[in-house]
Amino acid sequence: MVFSADFLSFYIFWEIMSWSTYLLISYKGGKAVDAGLKYIVMSVVGSIAMLFAIVTLYAFYGTLKFSSLVSLLQSASPGYILFLLIMFVIGFGIKNAIWPLHTWLPDAHSEAVSPFSAVLSGILVRMGVYGFVLVMYGIAGLNLLHKLGYGILNFNYIFCWIGAISIIIGTFIALLQDDDKRLLAWHAIGQGGYMILGISFGTTLGIAGGIFHTLNHCIYIALLFLVTGAVEYRTGGVRDLNQLGGLIKKMPVTFIGGLAGISGLIGVPLTNGFVSKWLIYKTLVLEAHPFLAFIALIGTWGTILSVYKFLHNIFLGQLPEKYKDIKEAPWTMQLPMILLTVAIVLFGILPGIPLKVISEIEKSFGIGSLSIHIFGIPKEIGELNMINILAAVVVATVFIYFVFSLSTKSKKVDQYDSYAAGSFVPKDRYQYSVRFYDQLYRIIEPYLHDVVDDFYCWLVEKSKSFFQIIRQIYTGNVNTYALYILLFLAFLIFVKLGWGLW
Repeated sequence: MVFSADFLSFYIFWEIMSWSTYLLISYKGGKAVDAGLKYIVMSVVGSIAMLFAIVTLYAFYGTLKFSSLVSLLQSASPGYILFLLIMFVIGFGIKNAIWPLHTWLPDAHSEAVSPFSAVLSGILVRMGVYGFVLVMYGIAGLNLLHKLGYGILNFNYIFCWIGAISIIIGTFIALLQDDDKRLLAWHAIGQGGYMILGISFGTTLGIAGGIFHTLNHCIYIALLFLVTGAVEYRTGGVRDLNQLGGLIKKMPVTFIGGLAGISGLIGVPLTNGFVSKWLIYKTLVLEAHPFLAFIALIGTWGTILSVYKFLHNIFLGQLPEKYKDIKEAPWTMQLPMILLTVAIVLFGILPGIPLKVISEIEKSFGIGSLSIHIFGIPKEIGELNMINILAAVVVATVFIYFVFSLSTKSKKVDQYDSYAAGSFVPKDRYQYSVRFYDQLYRIIEPYLHDVVDDFYCWLVEKSKSFFQIIRQIYTGNVNTYALYILLFLAFLIFVKLGWGLW
């Protein structure tokens, strides 16, 4: 799909990707079938919107080649460009799981097998970002986008607010999850908001940050899903965070992978996520959008709270008695986690490697190239030098180690060497990580059920009459479908030959 030079081949491979995703989500059967059905229904809606836009492009211009449409669309009316963008936003937005088109992703991740979850959120979902960049900057271009509205009604500005809302909703609903895969799924929605926030401004720095964050997300979210898969494999399918804990002693390599993954997700210095988030924050500051920058920071704070729950409840705290005999994941699971961990650190210290490629992409779109060096961004556009940050981290680490080495060494106490009123504490009372952020959940729960759920219930009720009509069209009869195909072919012939007679 990424090698497509026209909308026809792009759409064909897009559909192959969508239906393959549906089959892999539904692979386990049971609830997975329902999750797959939810995905494919929403995906079909997006595909129809995209097809509608593509058909109008061919009807008006007689070509679907990207290179030809770039020049032809320059004379199009702003209204038609806005129509095209809305249709593509629906299609790409569903795939990218941005608000309010995100509802399929948590169920899909929850029911899909963990190796596929890594591919789903790491690659397939992020093809939506590729579509956004392709249509907005590769085909439409900045000149056309600037004509779409004025002030706060500008298309790019509205689009960046969709990204900001996605950050808040995805991040803070993740706080309430007890299923490790659903927690990561909601974070995938929130991180998608950062990508949209970056690319929506149309600046060299912002687009680079959005694309780089997409690449980084592919790495660390895939790593985190592999970590959950390894834990699920060794614990016999346990995904409830309230039933885990203390696995750092049994699965140290998996723990390091989890630590690296959440560090990239948060944007800790010396990880890839830090650089891409820095580019996005810098864009918000340069474009004078302090409130959007504040929302992005709130999202990062929420991410810190949420992933701490993820890491603590799985690896830290007390090891439940039932897991005392489990072992580290097999080397076939450890190897990809190690490689992804290395990539997180490598792109965090040497961001110039991927940014050089991203700069060439921007240059091909006519946006301008990003001035970079191997360790970051030069001073002219806001200096970022990861060598300086690396040196600061090393000095701070040595200083902290020196201070602790001077202090009195603590006495090691056995995990169960604890008493209450002179009596031993039962082993089942040592697990204190149950119901993280329960107070926050009690505050947010009424909103989730009374507002969000009620909105979708209302939408379903209002849509029933429309879908009753659709049901009459999709009868399940093969002969009827053959008739539809013939009618559609006749329509295409009429468009090709009939309109040419006028």
